[in-house]
Amino acid sequence: MQKRFGNQLVIPDLSFTVNQGEFITILGTSGSGKTTTLKMVNGLCQPSAGEIIINGQPLSKLDLVQLRRHTGYVVQQIGLFPHMTVAQNIAVVPQLLHWGADKTAHRVRELLQLVQLAPAEYADRYPAHLSGGQQQRVGVARALVANPPFVLFDEPFGALDALTREDLQHEIKRIHGALADKTFMFVTHDINEALFLGNRVLVMHEGRIEQFAAPAEIVSHPATAFVKKLLGTVRQNQNLWRQQDD
Repeated sequence: MQKRFGNQLVIPDLSFTVNQGEFITILGTSGSGKTTTLKMVNGLCQPSAGEIIINGQPLSKLDLVQLRRHTGYVVQQIGLFPHMTVAQNIAVVPQLLHWGADKTAHRVRELLQLVQLAPAEYADRYPAHLSGGQQQRVGVARALVANPPFVLFDEPFGALDALTREDLQHEIKRIHGALADKTFMFVTHDINEALFLGNRVLVMHEGRIEQFAAPAEIVSHPATAFVKKLLGTVRQNQNLWRQQDD
């Protein structure tokens, strides 16, 4: 698969397979092509060459509106509607799918409990009355409400403080473990986040795959000089903390 923007070739050659139920993290620096890759998977932009296959069907042959309604999408700027309550925000997709009121209300309560926001306390709040971490939890609930087989995350925790981010990393990992056969693809530029969350980590650089392997394999056997350099940033921080302890 290739992707061009005008005369600029941003993804020269990309080919990989994600298995059902995996939690894949896509790691790379700015401009590595990771967000573009996610957008192509969701049909938000089209590959310039090659094909994306989802459940054995070419993406180009699928109804993209239906695909997106059945694909969860969580971004850094959560995009909650400020004039709607938490419950109403989560219920947007069920309304588009013409769910009944009882089914929608039941699903909203179920998802609020899953993301550990008590329905009685949070369902009728407005986004302005939530913390950044709480808003992001609502964003995750909204992405999961239609029970999608795929959920795509584009640096969802990038704007949060370190403690909130760590808390949500544990939450999203717990949520994935609680959901049967859901496939998560999670874009990040944070190597610690990628290694903690992913069953496998796809390391990208300049539109190419540097390594696609389990976290332990990447740490013990970095495949390229770029991956080794990324790991070096983690070791540098570890050395700093050791110096403080000495």
